[in-house]
Amino acid sequence: MPGARPSAGGAGAGPPPAAAARPPPPRPSTPGGEGDNTAGVGAAPGPTGRLASTPWEELVTSALLGTDRRPLAAASGTGTGPEIMPGGASQHAGPGGAAAVLLNAAALHTVRRRAGLLPAPAAPRPEPAPADPRPPLPEAARSRLDRLLADRSAPGGSGGRRGTAPDLTELIPQWLATAHLHGYRAPDATLPALLDAARARTDLRPQALAFAGPRGLWLAGLNPEWKFALRGSSGTSLLPDVTDPEDVRRLWEEGLFAERVALLAAVRTHDAGAALALLATTWSTERAEDRLMFVDSLRTGLSGADEGFLEQALADRSRNVRATAAELLSALPESALARRMAARALSCVSPGLTGTEPSVAVEAPHECDAAMQRDGVVALPPSGRGERSWWLGQLVEASPLTVWPARFGGRDAREIVALPVADGWTEELHASWCRAAVRQRDPEWARALLGAPSTPPSNGPGTASLAERSKLLIVLPAAERAGWVAEFIAAHGLSEAFQLLGVCPTPWAEPLGRSVVDALDIARDAGSYPWSFSGVMGLAERCLDPAEADRLEVLTTTPDEPADASPGANGYWSEAFQRLVSTLRLRAAMDAELTPDR
Repeated sequence: MPGARPSAGGAGAGPPPAAAARPPPPRPSTPGGEGDNTAGVGAAPGPTGRLASTPWEELVTSALLGTDRRPLAAASGTGTGPEIMPGGASQHAGPGGAAAVLLNAAALHTVRRRAGLLPAPAAPRPEPAPADPRPPLPEAARSRLDRLLADRSAPGGSGGRRGTAPDLTELIPQWLATAHLHGYRAPDATLPALLDAARARTDLRPQALAFAGPRGLWLAGLNPEWKFALRGSSGTSLLPDVTDPEDVRRLWEEGLFAERVALLAAVRTHDAGAALALLATTWSTERAEDRLMFVDSLRTGLSGADEGFLEQALADRSRNVRATAAELLSALPESALARRMAARALSCVSPGLTGTEPSVAVEAPHECDAAMQRDGVVALPPSGRGERSWWLGQLVEASPLTVWPARFGGRDAREIVALPVADGWTEELHASWCRAAVRQRDPEWARALLGAPSTPPSNGPGTASLAERSKLLIVLPAAERAGWVAEFIAAHGLSEAFQLLGVCPTPWAEPLGRSVVDALDIARDAGSYPWSFSGVMGLAERCLDPAEADRLEVLTTTPDEPADASPGANGYWSEAFQRLVSTLRLRAAMDAELTPDR
C-alpha cells in the first residue's frame, strides 16, 4: 500500500539483516557536539553519506508517517538516475524499497553513533552523608523491619480469605511510631526500602521520613523518585538556619514551592511576626493557588497576631483565599470579623416562647449583602439548599460560641441546646453550632451537642451525622472520648461505630477495648458473617492493647453452629479471632524488640 509504514515483513523487500530487530538507539548529543566523536565520520558524498548524516528524529518521523508521505532526503535525491541506497535498494524500488532504505539507514545511524560516542565527563561526587547521632536499632528490631518492608513489596494474594496470619503491611506505621518514640535511627541499608515504602504510601511519609533522618534525606536527593522527601519540614536539615535572614530570603525567593511552605512553617515556629513579614514581601506576586496554601499554613499557631494579615486577605482576588482567611478569623473569637458575624447571627437567633415555655426563635437573613460576602459568606447555596438557611448556617458557624449564654439569659451550652427551636430550624441551627464547636475547639459545646452516648443519634441533640459526631469527639480529651465511644458501642453495637472508633487514641483503653470485643462476640453469637465487621476487626488488630491477647484466646475456638446461623459463619469467626490474637501477640513482640535494655 503506498505510504504504508515500513515493516520488516513488508512486500517487495525481505527483512534487512538485523536492522528490524535492533532497539531504538540512544539519543546522545548532536553529532559533532560534546560527547560525540562522529563529526566527519561516515559522511562521504552520495546516498550513504547523506543517510548517515540524517538526524535520528527525521528517521523516526518518516517511520511514523510513512515513507510515501515523508520520504527520506537521500531517497529523494536530485540525480538524473536512480540512486542505489544501502542494501541495494533503488529510490524507484517502490514502497518496499523505501522501507528497506529507512531500516538500513536506522541501522547505519545506530552503529555510527555508538562507535563515535565518547564517555561523558564524570559527575562530581556527592557530598558525604551527614552523621545521625541517634542510637542504632537493636538487632531483633532491625530484622523485624526488614521483614515488614519485604512483605510490603511482596505480590498480593488473590483477594480471597485472609487466613490467620497478621497483615504485616498494616503494622508498619505502628512499628515506625514506636521506633521514633525510642529515638532510634534507621539502618543505612534499609533506607532505600523505607523511602520506597514512603513513596508508595503517603500515610507513612511523616513517620518514615522522621525515622530515616538526615541520611535518608541525603539519599533522597540522589534519586528523583524520592524527591517527595525533599519537601522538608520545620525540623529538617535541608532548611537554612531561620535566624540567618540572608539564607532565609534566598530560599524564599528561589526555592521550590514545597521548600517555601516548609520554610514559612519553620520561621513561624521560631518567630510568627517574622513569618508574616516574609510572606508579605512576595504576597502580591504569588499565584492564587500558592497564596491559598500559604494562608492555610497559618492554621498552625493561629493567634491574634495574624488578624491584620488575614483581614487584608479578605480582599484577595481569589475566592478560595478569601474564604480561608474568613474561616481562620472566625476561629479567633476576639477578631473584628468574629464580632461582625456575631452581630449578624444575634439578629437572626433570639429567645422566644412556645406557649409558655422558653424556646429559640429564628429569623434567617433575607439577603446576602456585599459586606457579608466580604466576610466570607458564600452567596450561592449548593444544590438542594435554600438560600436563607444557607446564609444562616454560615453566620452562626462563624460566630463565637461565647455570645450565646448571654443571649439566652445565662443558660449554659447544654441548656441552650435543649431548648426547642421554632419553625423547623432545629437541624440547621444545631448543625451550625456543631461546626462552630469544632472550629473553635470548645469542649463544653461539643459535650452538649453530642448528648448522652446511650441516646440514639437520630433522637439526640446536635446532628445525627456520624462524621460530624466524630469531629465533635476530637474536641474532647482523649480519655473522655474513649469512654463516650465505649458507652455508645455498649448501647448501639458496632454497626454505626466505625467512624467513631477511628478518632479514639490508641491503644484503646480498657473500657473501649472490652466494649469492642464484647460487641464482636455478640455479633458472632447472632450468626452474622465476620466480613460485615471487617473494618472494625481491622481496627481492633491495630488498636487493641496487646495485653488482651490471652483473654481473647477463648474466642478462637469454633463453636457449634446454630441451625438458624449463616452457613460456615462460625468457622470464619474463629479464623478472624485467631488472626486478631496472632496480630496482638506480634505487636507485643515488636514492642519488646524495640524496648531498650535497662
